[in-house]
Amino acid sequence: MVLGGGGVVSYAVASPSHDSGGAGRAKRPVKVYDLALKGTANGRRELPRTDTAQFSMLGVSWTGAAKRLDGTAQVRTRDRETGDWSAWRDLEVNVDPLERPDADVRGASEPLWVGSSDGVQAQVVHKDGSTAPLPKGLQVNLVDPGVVTDAETKSGAGDAHPAAFATETSSPSDSPTESSSTSPSESPTASPSATTPTAPPSTVPEPPITSRAGWGADESISPDAPEYNADVKAVFVHHTDGSNDYSCTDSASIVRSIYAYHVQVNGWKDIGYNFLVDKCGTVFEGRKGGVDLPVLGAHTYGWNREAAGIAVLGDYTTTGATDAALASIARVAAWKLGQYGLDPDGTAQLTAGATQTNYFGTKFTAGSTYAFQRISGHRDGYNTECPGSSLYAQLPTIRSWAAGPVQGLKVTSVDKAGFSGSTYYTKGAVTLHWTTTTPGSLISKFELLVDGAPAAGVSGDATSAGATLAAGTHTVAVRAVHQSGKSTTSAALKVVAETTAPTFTTAPKLSLRTGTVSTGAVPVTLGWKATDDAALRRVDLLSPTTATFGPTTTSSNRTAASGTAATWSMRAYDYAGNYRTSSPPFTPVILQETSATKSGSWTTRSSTSYLGGKSYSSGSKGAALTWTFTGRSAAWVVSRASTSGQAYVYVDGTKTATIDLKSTTTQYRQAIWTKTWSSSAKHTVKIVVVGTSGRPTVTTDGLVYIK
Repeated sequence: MVLGGGGVVSYAVASPSHDSGGAGRAKRPVKVYDLALKGTANGRRELPRTDTAQFSMLGVSWTGAAKRLDGTAQVRTRDRETGDWSAWRDLEVNVDPLERPDADVRGASEPLWVGSSDGVQAQVVHKDGSTAPLPKGLQVNLVDPGVVTDAETKSGAGDAHPAAFATETSSPSDSPTESSSTSPSESPTASPSATTPTAPPSTVPEPPITSRAGWGADESISPDAPEYNADVKAVFVHHTDGSNDYSCTDSASIVRSIYAYHVQVNGWKDIGYNFLVDKCGTVFEGRKGGVDLPVLGAHTYGWNREAAGIAVLGDYTTTGATDAALASIARVAAWKLGQYGLDPDGTAQLTAGATQTNYFGTKFTAGSTYAFQRISGHRDGYNTECPGSSLYAQLPTIRSWAAGPVQGLKVTSVDKAGFSGSTYYTKGAVTLHWTTTTPGSLISKFELLVDGAPAAGVSGDATSAGATLAAGTHTVAVRAVHQSGKSTTSAALKVVAETTAPTFTTAPKLSLRTGTVSTGAVPVTLGWKATDDAALRRVDLLSPTTATFGPTTTSSNRTAASGTAATWSMRAYDYAGNYRTSSPPFTPVILQETSATKSGSWTTRSSTSYLGGKSYSSGSKGAALTWTFTGRSAAWVVSRASTSGQAYVYVDGTKTATIDLKSTTTQYRQAIWTKTWSSSAKHTVKIVVVGTSGRPTVTTDGLVYIK
């Protein structure tokens, strides 16, 4: 197949045994292919669907770098794996020109990364549909990034499709004539120099940067020596356009393709950007000459003499860049500006190298100075949408991250301490956790401050730190130190360190309460009172069952099995984690009516509804039952009905109550009267029938006491 512009490509069928799997890939060089766009009508050039060699990036170029393409360039590509054709995609043709380009430098669109492809269709038309002539020599330029680094040979990503491969025999774009004037010649006061300057130290650390050798730059295609500016006064942020769904394992291939496109399609001396950043935050060295030197780039028309250019791989018109990418931009910008003692969040006075108007309509005159943010967008200096509206809106974040101090520092939790009111309590050890909105890669360190003094220090990517506090009241805070040296401190927390356990001022005690009694469940009230010298947190019931109570709760209605000794164990905790346990034993005992001393007339009744199946009943005035026991709480158990009468209750010989057993519903085994003493002692309880008129009967089911 004959390619436009003199390029000829022949196809050969690959061996059936070709392995495109993960066993590795053979190296192959970067290739650039040129296909002519043709057409008989003015105002339109096109390339029909065409089978091609393997490529992953493309653009449109034309004869004459000074000519503008006043039109729309669109392309479609065929996926090598699926064979599917993409939708039409617009190419960005409003590209920064060169001020004094050589004759062989071509005008070109921005390159577009499309992934591994083997077919293309293209069309170029005037925006207004007019038939005015388009630039001559229109071509679609295809770039195959090849496989050039050792890392790529070990990876299966981007292997050649087993169906076919291309062998290039001739292409005029492979060895373009280099131009020594591919960057604008700007203000006479800012002339570049071929003399290699000394790299000044920076106020912040240099970020990790993948070298040109690391991404596989073929230095033979750009033999011209780099030129240097006097310094770097500002940084312009760009996007490369194209897809955002690339894999970061392909980033080196994308950078290599842009390099080939700039040199072998545009005819520039080197890649235009000083640095490139992918969505995973990997930084790539761009134009050669030394990442720590003020290399003259070709990225922002009219402003290259005093600035560096950083491009993010992808299109950020409607989608913002990742935090990883933003952090890397901030690190590179802070490092480069820091070499000249400049604040990334400040402004710079730049001298215009060309007369033009930017995206916002601001007019610049060559030789005049204008104020720019130290970190600006491409559109601030040139009439372009670059770096995309979404990334442009993120520039304030980049400036903030680059300049410091650390933003959004917030303590999120405190381990090994309890919180009450506005105070944390600990036995001594405490660990604080925090978050920031500034990425850890821009933070030098964190310090845990106790009473204003550093007690612990951790790295900038840490999110927690601990210390052991002496007994007493302290203020604890986190200080974040930005790589610039600026620091910010979180709000101080009040922390009390103490090791005194709570006390039970009233030990757990069991007392009887009213309710239905059975041999397995006697109604009781568990009472206690716990205090702490700092802050009581809770009280737990550990046995014979479990429950948790708040610090102000002092009682709980429970049930207990009769005749069984049980340990009622309770544990009081304070907010520091100190605790004390109290575990007294109690035994509810049921005294049947048969164990009482009788006087007067009593009748025995039998029913499964009674405790033990039996009860005593009497309607005789003055009939009495007397129980003697040793305990601290007692309850009289009766049966109740609408005809039930009244009884007097005597405790230790003294009348203490008159109890009416009448009830609208029939009830059995009811603890109707209770009495609790402060301590266990011998007591006598006597029940005397009143002989109430019309309903004299009293039915008793026994007495329960706790020993």
